Amino acid sequence: MTDDATVFVVDDDASVRDALSLLISLKGLRAALFASAEDFLAVYDPAWRGCLLTDLKMPGLSGLDLQQALRDRGVALPVVVLTAHGDVNTTRRALKAGAHDFLEKPVDDDVLMDVLTNAIRLDRDQHAHWRQRASRQARLDALTERERGVLELLAEGLQHREIAERLGISPRTVEVYKARMLQKLQCRSLAEAIRLGAQTLPSR
Repeated sequence: MTDDATVFVVDDDASVRDALSLLISLKGLRAALFASAEDFLAVYDPAWRGCLLTDLKMPGLSGLDLQQALRDRGVALPVVVLTAHGDVNTTRRALKAGAHDFLEKPVDDDVLMDVLTNAIRLDRDQHAHWRQRASRQARLDALTERERGVLELLAEGLQHREIAERLGISPRTVEVYKARMLQKLQCRSLAEAIRLGAQTLPSR
């Protein structure tokens, strides 16, 4: 697990929060405790990594309300619901709203930790994917309009002479734009640049 991964525990029962905090820390993870959904939302930072472990029925906002509030904010932090008041309908609602898992109290410690570990791994993988995509987009954004045009035409399979005719420039100038484009994209080959563009550029 990543060093900054935290299990954010939201439960109105202090004894439950303490017990979960002890278990989580004994398993080598970090826990942050909140007595209500409102308390968590008031201080939530998008930079937080890990997962959310929330009770279902609490004074004020419920666990489902908290889950919806996070969705409304565009927060993708994996949510695990842990409750003593579960039923099929509530479970379906939580999972349909994107909950990573739904567990009923009492839950086996190993099962809980396995679910939390998987949720943290999911968060880590999601953010690694988003960072890679942002990096690709930043490199493409560094291209000039002409360099981007040359990339798109190369991706269509056009030869340098054909691109030169299409753009009204010389084949040598096409080579120059291609070299600059590869340098900015940090690609060692045209195939690599085309793959990067295909992953990020909007399709025509």
